[in-house]
Amino acid sequence: MGAGLLARAGELIARTTAPSRVFIITNPAVDRLHGDSLRRGLSTVSADIILVPPGERQKSLRRAALLYDRLLQSGADRCSAIVAFGGGVIGDLAGFVAATYMRGVPYVQAPTTLLAQVDAAVGGKVAVDHPHAKNLIGAFYQPRVVIADTGVLRTLPAREYRSGLAEVIKHAVIADAELFEWLQLNANAVAAREPAAVMHIVRRSCEIKADVVRRDERESGVRAVLNFGHTVGHALEALGGYRAFRHGEAVAIGMVAAARVSAATGRLSSSDADEIERLLEVYRLPTRISGFSVGQIVTAMRADKKAAFGAPRFVLPLAVGKVEYGAEAPEDAVVRALTDLGAMP
Repeated sequence: MGAGLLARAGELIARTTAPSRVFIITNPAVDRLHGDSLRRGLSTVSADIILVPPGERQKSLRRAALLYDRLLQSGADRCSAIVAFGGGVIGDLAGFVAATYMRGVPYVQAPTTLLAQVDAAVGGKVAVDHPHAKNLIGAFYQPRVVIADTGVLRTLPAREYRSGLAEVIKHAVIADAELFEWLQLNANAVAAREPAAVMHIVRRSCEIKADVVRRDERESGVRAVLNFGHTVGHALEALGGYRAFRHGEAVAIGMVAAARVSAATGRLSSSDADEIERLLEVYRLPTRISGFSVGQIVTAMRADKKAAFGAPRFVLPLAVGKVEYGAEAPEDAVVRALTDLGAMP
């Protein structure tokens, strides 16, 4: 991780794999802004660009099939490598295609959004969405290398940057009270995208996530802590047709809901719940629900892959820096939390 790494992409990739050809999967905006930098960094290897329209709706089996067709037509084989060059959508989609094309070809994550650099590109979870649930069809498939060029974040739209900050705050709540306090004290520097501040949140987030994944790569236990805020968050994304919310926005609301459920069940102090909500608001992330009913949200949560025996499972904070995963919550506490956040009865 660091600024200017796209210019060294070929060198960094060569440390772990030596592809005969590289296929860069990206979207038109990323290619326009940063494609030339990546191509220059890959000047020693033949590189093809495959463009995918923007948006979460592209994370589908239909789009994956179109990419398989393009790879086959272009002569991609098991000595080729795929570069996922974009945000979380591109990373998940391109990673899923890499995991399943010819039973797996090498791939590289080159994330260009804050959310992807601090979370989505690290850990080896790749997937496409199902109309009823996010990331329902996927695999665990590790990239050969993750190249997080923090310099590209200067061009990121403000809403996308804030969405990534939700995952940074998530990491602080689940594992690092010191990071949480640092985020409280350095909000102006983070909002201004000062290079040192950006580098700190990217590095610390990756350290936290990598440590969790190292202990539980396939989410059979402790890796579930990374789903803090995602039980309600994924439900809201699905209900919004993957268009109404950015991922981080939905997770932000989900974190507030989980904190309120935790406080209502006596796990978390009300003051800590308020601190979590306030920090999200400082970073201009949403903390309220509008346009959906409690029943819609609960039904969507039951369809999520984290549910067990039809019951939603929550990651509930016990204090800032410590959480409980796999928790069942009383339905009345969940209903009350969703209602308090603005969900319709």
